Amino acid sequence: MNNLLYTIAVLLVIIWAISFLGGFYTGGIIHILIIIAIIAVILGVIRRA
Repeated sequence: MNNLLYTIAVLLVIIWAISFLGGFYTGGIIHILIIIAIIAVILGVIRRA
């Protein structure tokens, strides 16, 4: 399960970076993606402890 959370987090960060650096206008979706990725990483750390 931890690997799945980290995989999802990495994919969301990659999508966020492409949207942010690529100059595509996606509105608030960019920020929602990075927040979801951070939550996934935090959940992985909490479940591992």
